[in-house]
Amino acid sequence: MKAELRKLETSIIFLLKIAMQVILFWIYYGMYSKSNWQLLNLSRTSGVTIATYLIMSYMFSNIYGRYDIGRRKSKPIVHSLFLMIVFTDVITTFMLSVMNTNEKNNKTFIFEQPELLPLIILLQFIVILIFTYGGNKLYFWLYDPEKCVIITSSQRSLNEIIKSIRKFKLQYDIVKIADYRDKNLKSYISEHDTIFVYDVPIKERTEIVEFCYQNMKNVYFNPDMHDVIEHNSRHVILDDVSVFGHFSKGLTLEQKFLKRVMDIVLSSIAIILSSPILLIAAIAIKIEDKGSIIFKQNRATRDGKIFSVYKLRTMKEDVENYSVVENDDRVTRVGKFLRKYRIDEIPQFFNVLKGDMSVVGPRPEMLANIFNYTSVLPEFEYRLRVKAGITGHAQIAGKYNTSPKDKLILDLMYIEEYSMWLDIKLIFQTIIVLLKKDSTEAFKQDDEMVFEEYVEEENIESYDYHE
Repeated sequence: MKAELRKLETSIIFLLKIAMQVILFWIYYGMYSKSNWQLLNLSRTSGVTIATYLIMSYMFSNIYGRYDIGRRKSKPIVHSLFLMIVFTDVITTFMLSVMNTNEKNNKTFIFEQPELLPLIILLQFIVILIFTYGGNKLYFWLYDPEKCVIITSSQRSLNEIIKSIRKFKLQYDIVKIADYRDKNLKSYISEHDTIFVYDVPIKERTEIVEFCYQNMKNVYFNPDMHDVIEHNSRHVILDDVSVFGHFSKGLTLEQKFLKRVMDIVLSSIAIILSSPILLIAAIAIKIEDKGSIIFKQNRATRDGKIFSVYKLRTMKEDVENYSVVENDDRVTRVGKFLRKYRIDEIPQFFNVLKGDMSVVGPRPEMLANIFNYTSVLPEFEYRLRVKAGITGHAQIAGKYNTSPKDKLILDLMYIEEYSMWLDIKLIFQTIIVLLKKDSTEAFKQDDEMVFEEYVEEENIESYDYHE
């Protein structure tokens, strides 16, 4: 039975998506139609309301993620769909209110039954929970975890990739660990479903990936600098010759102007809206230890320019300054709360207003970190081609303890793929950080750098994942 259902996987998932979206729509539309008779008829109000809902639903699905059961864990899917319906419902209700104002020829704008929205969102949230957890349960009933082999170069690299894969036990079952120089590597690949290639030299990695492709094996590999360039290249045909072209011109004058305008507008709004939070946080910091409220530190932005970043102080005063580690006793009680919800970052909007930073961009690193990371990864300096930012790919997808190389790749992907739409998407996606419990996961003591050269005597095959 499972084998037959697996053949219909695409159709089953598609029907689940359609069914969920139809129910979500009719919960919203049905609840509001009880007090808006025009929604039950072919009218301008019904047309605009339906169109707004569908467009907003599609747009925020692209921003936060879709109903991709089997690929993501249930909780992130729920977070994505929940944020999608919240923004969709609010914007659609705003448009319905505008249409009702016009229909009634009433010059006074009144938001349409705001007390109804929480009930609608609650009902939709229940539907999302049922379809997400039920859908993933069905998917993983149909499919057993993929038998995987990890190919890597050192114990440290192995620990790094396993830490991430372990979070997806329903998707992957790691049954073999191999050194990329192992003479039996091809037989290992042939015997497994999915191959993870992590921290392997480019020449050997290319050979492994091509062998996986030849034998129709799923393969994952961590990108390097040249992968970022290739990913953002364009296919060009010169006469009858195919080439990839990469054009490094940076932001255009128009893009810089629009980005600066957006920075000024958004930072001004953020400062005004967050002022009560800043006031409460300042009082709490002062009460705890009578120390200073604002923490200043030199950071680097575009072209290596040094500036003083502003943050709410979360550490004790007069302590050694280095990246936060696990169970760090330098962090105050108030500071732990501020860091957990990223409240300490709010004063950086003043840096944005001054022009030192942008709302979206690579995280401004401490000068010592830049020196240390660049000595290991010379490409790290490429992050300084744009202004540092409050939020961005690395801040959203990463954590405090994300490795420097992974942060670098995320930042370079942002720089190479830059567009105003990407900035808008990342601004909205920043909300997801507040829903992720591990987003502020700190470095473990003495484990900030995650690079280690392979030692020939080290036999990583002896590592037993199932211990």
